[in-house]
Amino acid sequence: MRILHVLDHSIPLHSGYTFRTAALLREQRALGWETFHVTSPKQGAATVAEETIDGLTFYRTQPAHGRGSNWPVMGEWQLMRALEARIEEVAEQIKPDIIHAHSPVLNAMPALSVGGKLEIPVVYEIRAFWEDAAVDHGTTREGSLRYRLTRGLETSAIRRANHVFTICEGLRADIVARGVAADKVTVIPNAVDVETFQLAQPADPALQEKWGVKGRTVIGFIGSFYAYEGLDLLVAALPEVIKAHPNACLLLVGGGPQEAALKAQVQSLGLSQHVIFTGRVPHAEVNRYYDLIDVLAYPRHSMRLTELVTPLKPLEAMAQGHLFVASDVGGHKELIEHGKTGWLFKADDRAALSQAIVEMLAHPERWPLMKANGREFVESVRNWRNSVANYRSAYEHVLNGGHA
Repeated sequence: MRILHVLDHSIPLHSGYTFRTAALLREQRALGWETFHVTSPKQGAATVAEETIDGLTFYRTQPAHGRGSNWPVMGEWQLMRALEARIEEVAEQIKPDIIHAHSPVLNAMPALSVGGKLEIPVVYEIRAFWEDAAVDHGTTREGSLRYRLTRGLETSAIRRANHVFTICEGLRADIVARGVAADKVTVIPNAVDVETFQLAQPADPALQEKWGVKGRTVIGFIGSFYAYEGLDLLVAALPEVIKAHPNACLLLVGGGPQEAALKAQVQSLGLSQHVIFTGRVPHAEVNRYYDLIDVLAYPRHSMRLTELVTPLKPLEAMAQGHLFVASDVGGHKELIEHGKTGWLFKADDRAALSQAIVEMLAHPERWPLMKANGREFVESVRNWRNSVANYRSAYEHVLNGGHA
């Protein structure tokens, strides 16, 4: 089977999107399938037409530079035109059995156009709805004209695709509610490659000294600082944690759109001695930073995006045997069993968050079993081999003419 994947962006860029993609591609290849990969102009200006990273070859699409390329709507239209031409060029060359477009819908529409022209079935994999991501980024608001138009475009793509994949049951329910047959939607759950995650190690003394956390109780977050992650709530909850644990500190590893606002919040609350911003760190160094942290926090705010979408971070924490607290948004509840693999608290509730952290720290006797439960869950259930196996029957159904 030859599968042409159409992607927003890929490695060597680092994001949850690229890590999921790389894992999916490797497992598909382990099944004996041939995979080919086109990235959209959002990968950035490419110096080569084809690029091989970690054994995976990507066909790059040059960004459009015509008049209006930076304008709303016009820029997206030019992006889709450029991507469509590149998909068609590659498809003519490799003759795929299936075109597999991954969200956002800016990738799906060009893929569907090429699939129709070349009579190749197209499947569409949704990791989040573009309109909901735009709300979090502040480029639109729920219910606005742009939101409704984007939602309509997404729904059109879903209905035109031969099959739809998504990452969790929350998104699947939303897709079916748009009038799509339930048997046309398959969940490929987020997972981890447990072999790439070693269990937590003792903290590196040199790294502890560097960031001034030696001998302190460390609460932490590692990732991108987006508004939906709820890091503002975590900062607001810290004073109550400090009351119970005066030596506590918050270690924030990463960066993103909310970094300046978070630093201002820390300053206004007088928490500068208790909050450490490391900035972004090399991917190869991330595990060393995890080992500095006693309790990880995933305080996502409740909104459509977080209620529907399951994240990777809690699964990665389980794979490494780390303790964590997480808000009870739908995306977390689909992954975490309260008190068994992690600790859930009421979303958007500052007092509930601080209480959850204090409760976790107060009962070290629970830690070994909770860590073991999390590791067992990803080893036996949430691993990429199990997830990728779900593609087989859907692919075969499509190739046999299903849902044309």
